[in-house]
This record gives sequence, structure tokens and C-alpha cells, in this order.
Amino acid sequence: MLDDIWVDEAVFALRPDFAVLAMTARGLRNGPTDDWSRALLTEAAERAPQPEKIDAWKEAYRAFGAKPQRTRPSVDALTRRLPLPEINQVVDAYNAVSVKHALPIGGEDLDHYAGPARLIRAVGDEASEEALGQPEPGEVIWRDDTGVTCRRWNWRQVARTRLVEETTNALFLLERLEPMSLEELKEAGEELADLLTRLSPEARIATRLVVRGN
Repeated sequence: MLDDIWVDEAVFALRPDFAVLAMTARGLRNGPTDDWSRALLTEAAERAPQPEKIDAWKEAYRAFGAKPQRTRPSVDALTRRLPLPEINQVVDAYNAVSVKHALPIGGEDLDHYAGPARLIRAVGDEASEEALGQPEPGEVIWRDDTGVTCRRWNWRQVARTRLVEETTNALFLLERLEPMSLEELKEAGEELADLLTRLSPEARIATRLVVRGN
């Protein structure tokens, strides 16, 4: 999966500074929110806001015609939901890292994925779950061979690939725009990998950085 993930040049044309750190974690043990994951969320919620990073995502949304006040970038929506929502241990962990770094992170169940993940600008006829609606032409979407997995870059994920308590194999997509540095993106990835390893010591974790030109 990691080697086959790609980002369309049309997306890089919108934001040449875009980078995504893709991470797979196989052999996870997930479960309901507990004191450990709840503490991660509480600590993250106490962090000072980082509006300059969120503003960069709002500008990226406007670049493909979305209205970020109506369909907010995931990290903007998440930081407005305090206290942070409790979902399950794995989701709590990546949401905590997301808020700490003001970094959009998506989590996907690999066992419900079909083919490689790719970030494209939609044609408009891509298969999509009814609850999400049809992507608009030019909209930035994540998709697989079945269809849309996340609309409007990182606005909303389909139900098909969500991480649930039974998930054992996952893909995480950590999405960066300036002013976040690539060094901080790497640090965020290391923090997430450490949390996943604490939760599941036998998990096998691999990463790949996707930037323009590679």
C-alpha cells in the first residue's frame, strides 16, 4: 500500500507545499476509550491554538472552491469540539496528535480499502456514500478503487473505512501545509507511532513521506 500511494499533480498545483506522511500499522489492538486515551485527549485540548496552521488549510479549501466556514478542514472542526470527542483508543490517539500539532490526520481501516489511496481532483462522477453526497468537479478527494474515502481533502470520511474497535490494520494520513515544517510533520508521525506501539507493542509500523516530485 505505502509504495502505491500517490498525489495527483493537479493537487500539488493548488498547494506545492503539500506533503503527506502515510503510515501503516498492522496488528493493532484497539478498544473503547479508556483512562489512557482519555488523558491524551485532555492533554491535547490544553494546548494553545495554532491559528496560522488552520488558516493555511482554509486557504487550501478556498483554492478548490470550498467554503471552509461551511465545510471545515478536519483539524479546524476538531479543535472546536472541546472537550475532544471520545471514539476509541486508536482514534483518540491520532486525534490527540492532530490537535497537538494542528495537523489533519485521517485514519483508514486497511481491511476495508480497495487498492491504493490517492489524492486527486474529482471529475464529479466518483462513487460516494449517500451520506457524504457526490463530490463536485475539481474538489480535492481521497479515494480508492471503490470510490471516495474522504471528501474535500480532509473534511469528512466515509463510513466504510472508519477505524472501529475491531480494526487491526490501519492506514494513517498526516497532511501538512506550510507553515508546518517537514521536521514537525516527522515528529508528529513519530509521536503517533509511539502511541500506537504503546497500545499494541507487537504492531508493525511503516511510513512513507509523499511530497511533490517523489
